[in-house]
Amino acid sequence: MSLADKLAQERRARLAAERLLELKQAELTDANRKLGRHALALTKRIGATQAEIATFRNENEKVKSDLNTANEKVEQAERRLWHSIQAFQDGFAFFDNNSKLIGANTAYLNIFEGVEEVSPGVSYVRILQILTDEGLIDTEELSADAWRATMTERWMSPAPEPTVIRLWNDRYLKLIDQRGHDGDIVSLALDITATVHYEEELRTARERAEAANRAKSAFLANMSHEIRTPMNGVVGMAELLNDTSLSEEQRLYANTIKNSGDALLVIINDVLDYSKIEAEKLVLHPEPFDLEACMHEVVMLLQANARDKGLTLLVDYDLFMPTSFIGDPGRIRQILTNLIGNAVKFTNTGHVTTRVTGVPHPEDNTVMLHIAIEDTGIGIPEEKIQHIFGEFNQVEDEANRQFEGTGLGLAITERLIKMMDGEIWVESELGQGSCFGFRLPLVVSNGSQINAPELPENLNCVMIVDDMEVNREILNRQLQRLGLKVLAVNNGAEALEKVSDEVDLVITDRNLPGMDGLKLARSLRHAQRNMPVLLLSSDPADSRDPAIREIFSGVLQKPLPRGALFTALAGLNTSTMDVETSPAPTDTTPPPSTGSPPQETPKQAGQSDQRPMRILAAEDNRTNQLVFRKMVKDLNIDLQFAGNGQEAVELYQNFKPDMIFMDISMPKMDGKEATRTIRGLEQESGRRIKIVALTAHAMDGDSEGILAAGLDDYLTKPLRKALIHERIMDNKPDDVAPLTDEAGRLRATG
Repeated sequence: MSLADKLAQERRARLAAERLLELKQAELTDANRKLGRHALALTKRIGATQAEIATFRNENEKVKSDLNTANEKVEQAERRLWHSIQAFQDGFAFFDNNSKLIGANTAYLNIFEGVEEVSPGVSYVRILQILTDEGLIDTEELSADAWRATMTERWMSPAPEPTVIRLWNDRYLKLIDQRGHDGDIVSLALDITATVHYEEELRTARERAEAANRAKSAFLANMSHEIRTPMNGVVGMAELLNDTSLSEEQRLYANTIKNSGDALLVIINDVLDYSKIEAEKLVLHPEPFDLEACMHEVVMLLQANARDKGLTLLVDYDLFMPTSFIGDPGRIRQILTNLIGNAVKFTNTGHVTTRVTGVPHPEDNTVMLHIAIEDTGIGIPEEKIQHIFGEFNQVEDEANRQFEGTGLGLAITERLIKMMDGEIWVESELGQGSCFGFRLPLVVSNGSQINAPELPENLNCVMIVDDMEVNREILNRQLQRLGLKVLAVNNGAEALEKVSDEVDLVITDRNLPGMDGLKLARSLRHAQRNMPVLLLSSDPADSRDPAIREIFSGVLQKPLPRGALFTALAGLNTSTMDVETSPAPTDTTPPPSTGSPPQETPKQAGQSDQRPMRILAAEDNRTNQLVFRKMVKDLNIDLQFAGNGQEAVELYQNFKPDMIFMDISMPKMDGKEATRTIRGLEQESGRRIKIVALTAHAMDGDSEGILAAGLDDYLTKPLRKALIHERIMDNKPDDVAPLTDEAGRLRATG
């Protein structure tokens, strides 16, 4: 190999070595660079880890500090809790799930009178043993073993019932034990000694109050009997005296006696009713009744007083309202009598209107009745309205000082309405009048309701003649709802001016300004107006007056019952447009006698073959016997008296009466016992007669007590002639002679 070749080869080798060195240097540089970056990242990670370690160290220190603080607070709370438990006046103890005592406060430990064994670790069963062995507990009628067994059984139950124990020193503890989820038990021993003694005092006071209330009730019942018995003679004889020939002065005296007696009876009834309400002895007796008829009965009773004062009593009963409901008719009648009677008492001029509307609830067949009594009386000051329903409260001012009363009427009324789930309110303006209203929920009865009448085909237009706007309004509304055209005027002259051939019927009031109803009817006849004319009158005597019945096609009694109006309209003859002839309404009170009094048992002409009705009256009081005899003297009856219940039973067997009036309070045998005896005799004979109680015991005269004894009905003294006659006529056998004259005979035989 030449030198040049060797040099060229060495040069190539050197160049290759240089390139390899450069390559290795580049790799080394890259490795150094990567190593630097890795070292830097590692340094950063180490720094972060150190920071985290420092943070964790700080947090651990804080947690340790917080834990120490919390432990201190817990210890403080435990100390406070235990101090609070120690401060309890009542016993407090903890038991574990094995019924071992964990801890108890001083009040609990004091129960055991310093027995050292009662400490943490003692069992509940041992505690019971200590109580009996040391004589710390009064087991009453139980033996010590029986008492411990009872208490242990209670303790082991999942939820122990609270119980009361009596200690040896007459302390009473109420034990309340609560079991926790882990089986531990918290036990409380509450000292209820004061409560027990207070309850004993209350029980004693209640027994005394009940005894006093029973004594009061007995006293009131006794006083009711003692007062009503002579009042029967006073009121009864005054009523009978009015039926005789009297001068005006004598009649005034007799009416004064009767009215004073009636006023005294109102006071007696108010006091007795209020006493029964206070004693919660007043019971409602729901039964089917006709509300509209009930309202008109009340208004008719008050009509005489209203007529004397020149007042008009009106009833506005919604045409679309049912009339038959289920309720206590006696108490509802009492409510209406109180409210309407008050309106009449405190009204000197104008009118008293009773309005009835209602909201039906078909889902339960009830109606929420709204009854409002409006008057044009003296009114009530606004500041006094809130006090009028209080007991013995009356508005004291110059305007009403003339009016007397117990001040119980409205209080009783409010209580009765609340007993029926209703409410009452009042609106009044001094000098302008008042409106007393009440709401009452009543169930609609399945009995007959008043339906719209079938009117004559040619009855289309009716003229109303009345000077009172409210009366015209009521009649107008009733007639328009029947589909009739109404022409209303306020006096007779206007009626004559506006009457025409279009008018098919005239309804006129009796008392009109200028030209009264009688003159108007005669003027219409004189003018050849032959349409029928109906008279509205508040005087029952008008319906019996032949001269009036000759002029008018019919007489309608005010306030006008809807049924009477419908009957009168339906009774119009379709051809002559005249009212069909019907017997005149009769008054249950006979007119004053003008001659000698009739015989006790008059014989009716042509009835010699019939026996008189036999009536037995059991009454021990001679005055009451005389009153009863005089009240029935006009009836054709055979009357015999029994002086006591024993005589009544004997007379029943010998006399064989058709009906018995039985006094309740009689010597030897009272009326209830006599009735039971008679009912027993009837079971043997198969014959049952009507027995009506006569009672002066208003407190004991509730229907259940009467009916339970076998009596059929009762009348409260003082007796009323009309009611006595009504009961006799209702129970007249078919085979006896007529009870009275021709008019009465028609009524009695129906």
